[in-house]
Amino acid sequence: MYTFFIAVEILVSVFLMIVILMQASKGGGLAGTLGTSNMGTVFGVRRTSDFLTKTTTVLATLFLALALFINLVVLPRAEKSQESVIQSGPQPTALPPAEQPLQQPAPQQAPANK
Repeated sequence: MYTFFIAVEILVSVFLMIVILMQASKGGGLAGTLGTSNMGTVFGVRRTSDFLTKTTTVLATLFLALALFINLVVLPRAEKSQESVIQSGPQPTALPPAEQPLQQPAPQQAPANK
């Protein structure tokens, strides 16, 4: 289920990018470059702009709603059955006790000859 919603989210994001790039900016945008300049003749210039603006709003809202739904509803259900990578990894072992440096016996002084 998680994979399905992620695939839908990716699809919506791709469509959102395409619709945003099709909108005409002050410099003409990519609408003419992608061959959609004749789209204005089908809908009319004003209706094309309205259509792309409304489509952008709908796709952006859908993108946001899906992202929230995935993170708040779907993801907690999917995580309940899985352990995290840290939990499933090898358990840390205790470090060996630090070795004490060998104490060398203090040099003995020879008895003084009297």
